[in-house]
Amino acid sequence: MYAKKISLCRMTVTELDDFLRKPPSGVSVSTQKSTKRVHIDPATSLLLADPCDALAGSVVFQGSLGRIRLTNLWEYSSFRKSLVSKTIYLLVSTHLPNSTDVMKRYVVSMDGANPLVRWQLERGLDWTISSVAGESYQVEIDLSDALDKWASRNFPKDNKTGMRPQWADASFMLKYHSDALFDFPYWFGLSKRKFKLRLT
Repeated sequence: MYAKKISLCRMTVTELDDFLRKPPSGVSVSTQKSTKRVHIDPATSLLLADPCDALAGSVVFQGSLGRIRLTNLWEYSSFRKSLVSKTIYLLVSTHLPNSTDVMKRYVVSMDGANPLVRWQLERGLDWTISSVAGESYQVEIDLSDALDKWASRNFPKDNKTGMRPQWADASFMLKYHSDALFDFPYWFGLSKRKFKLRLT
């Protein structure tokens, strides 16, 4: 299956095995025994993916940031600059309703420098910082709505349930943790925020 694209190429969804067989520009794949290693150009790409299994064997994403935890203003500024200037790759999966078994894995890519994407990212991060009470915070950037719209045009409904597969891991999280001694709002979960990206 070839990558299917949402309008204006703001987001591309590719089955993981297709992504490994024909990686996009700036991405390369090497094989070591039964392990596929995905390499990116850190100057142009940002990779957010944990190791997983595919038809070709286990997959390791070299240079992936995984779960993002930032501890100072310099780290935050550096990550934010990368987020709004590079191609972002995120590993997601699908499962049937009422099941946690993975059906398929996909790689979602989007251009953080796209004017609409960049505007939403910057606005969401600014809103997060201005809305939390403490110094530390956690923000989840959610792509589920955009993926649901893509799925409505590309996923057939399941014959038994009459429903389409659902997404898992369709977001990434940024955690900023300061060294404040008494950051009570963060401790009590009051400094958690979430915003959705609209890509259509």
